[in-house]
Amino acid sequence: TTAAPKPTSRNFTLNFTLTNLRYTADLDAPNSRRFLSTVKVMNHYVSLALLVPLLGHAVSQRTCVTFSPRSGRRRDDTKVDAVCSYKDNASLARFDREKLYQELSTMTNSVTKLGHYSLDRSSLYVNG
Repeated sequence: TTAAPKPTSRNFTLNFTLTNLRYTADLDAPNSRRFLSTVKVMNHYVSLALLVPLLGHAVSQRTCVTFSPRSGRRRDDTKVDAVCSYKDNASLARFDREKLYQELSTMTNSVTKLGHYSLDRSSLYVNG
């Protein structure tokens, strides 16, 4: 018998804009209370979408490891770049960023809400 291929770890990025979170310097400080609280909320909701079995059996151990907030175009906007990873089993279906985008869109009420944050409807981007 042959052993199943080992899952390969791969990264993808998520980008979105929160329209009701004013970017301030404490969002740039990874140990600040505001940064930690914001990342906790974002990680919770993004992780829910990543755990949905829409990607089939090919992807396991999906997680976002880095959230990087930055100033948005408008005063109350905060742009977020998230680096996420997953383990992909080559013998099964591949990661599908379009399906992930659709799931995130559904879970965020057509890209309008992420928990108590409002989203810029045109800001969600999944790069895989």
